[in-house]
Amino acid sequence: MLALATGGTAGAPEDFRAMMSDAIARMHVAMQVRFSGDADRDFARMMIPHHQGGIDMALVELRYGKDDRLKRLAQEIIVAQKQEIEVMHLALREN
Repeated sequence: MLALATGGTAGAPEDFRAMMSDAIARMHVAMQVRFSGDADRDFARMMIPHHQGGIDMALVELRYGKDDRLKRLAQEIIVAQKQEIEVMHLALREN
């Protein structure tokens, strides 16, 4: 997905919508987990794809966005949510 960030502002609005819709659809599918009865585990298993969806959407913003403030925010989202995903993976491995 990092390659998405290198495309500048090329592409039609339809490309933006398609990429965002795809990111959201993947996130929603991945968030559908079978409940284990362990609230911490279930929370982490659902939040990992939720955060990945945020990363994927931020990458689309970097590719198509024009507002420097929002592009900076997208970069911050990518960094922060990758760190949070790692914390959740660590918690899952420890349990």
